[in-house]
Amino acid sequence: MIYKLAAHGRVLTLDQPRVMGILNVTPDSFSDGGQHNTLDKAIAHAERLVKEGADIIDVGGESTRPGADAVSVQEELDRVVPVVERIAKELDVFISMDTSKPEVMKEAFNAGGHMINDIRALNEPGAMEVCRDLDAPVCIMHMQGEPRTMQNNIEYKDLLGDISEFLFRKLHCCLNAGIRKQNIIIDPGIGFGKTMDQNYELLGRLETFTSFGYPILVGLSRKSMIGMLTDAPVNARLPGSLALAMYAVNKGAKIIRVHDVAETVQALDCWNYVKKFETKGPRLREILQLGKIIKNRKHV
Repeated sequence: MIYKLAAHGRVLTLDQPRVMGILNVTPDSFSDGGQHNTLDKAIAHAERLVKEGADIIDVGGESTRPGADAVSVQEELDRVVPVVERIAKELDVFISMDTSKPEVMKEAFNAGGHMINDIRALNEPGAMEVCRDLDAPVCIMHMQGEPRTMQNNIEYKDLLGDISEFLFRKLHCCLNAGIRKQNIIIDPGIGFGKTMDQNYELLGRLETFTSFGYPILVGLSRKSMIGMLTDAPVNARLPGSLALAMYAVNKGAKIIRVHDVAETVQALDCWNYVKKFETKGPRLREILQLGKIIKNRKHV
C-alpha cells in the first residue's frame, strides 16, 4: 500500500522511505540545542537540510530530552511560527511541527505547516479536535510518562503488547474524533520511556507495527541507545545512526527522523537502488532445484 500525506495543496507520497530533517529552534535540545535558535540561523539550517535532500523538515520549539524544562505556549509560538512561515514562503519542502500544544499546532499550520508530530499522541486538551478541524496529517507516538520523567521507573508487562495496546486505543480515539485514517502516522517511540535493550528490541521487531495499516515514523538519530552501546558521545554517533536507520527502513519504516540528512539520503539512495534487484534473476529455491537436476543428470 502506498501512503500519501497532503496539506495546503502539497502531497508527499510515501512510495519510498522519506527523510525528515530535524530543526530544533531551542536552546536546550540534547544534540543541537542553541545552534539554530534565532530566525536567521534556523532558516539557514532549513535551507541546508533541503539542499541535502530532506523531504520533510520537523520544526521543534520545546526540547523533549529527559529532564528538559517545560515551555509556555507563547514562548513556543514565538519560536516556531516565524520559522514555519519563512520556510513555507522560501523553501520547497513538506513542513512538520514537533509540538503537543494545540495552539501551536493551529498557528503553525495556518502559517504554512503541513503536519503535526506529537510525542504526546494528542493527549493535551483540545489537540485531537484541532488536528481534526485542520484536516492535517498527524503522527502519534508512544511514550511512557512525560519527557522530564520518562526514564524513571520504566516498567512494562509486555513491551510490544503494551505499546500495541496504547497505539490501538489512541488510533480508536482519533478515528472516533473524526481524524481521517489517511492522515494518521504512528511512531512506537524509540528512546521515550524505554531502556537501551527495550529500544533495540522495539527496533528489532518493528515489523509488528506494519500490520496496523498506517505509515511508521521512527527517530533514532544520535540517541542514547547508540551511546550506551558504543560509548560514543552525541556528535560521534553518525555510523550507529545510519545503521539503525537502514535497519528501520528494511523493517518497514516510511519516515526516518534524522540530524544528518546528507549522509542518510546517500545511505537510502544505495538501499533503494539495491532493492530493485531483489526480484530479478532466479530465486534461491529455483537455483537449488536446478542444482539438483544437474546433479541427477550426471548419475544417469
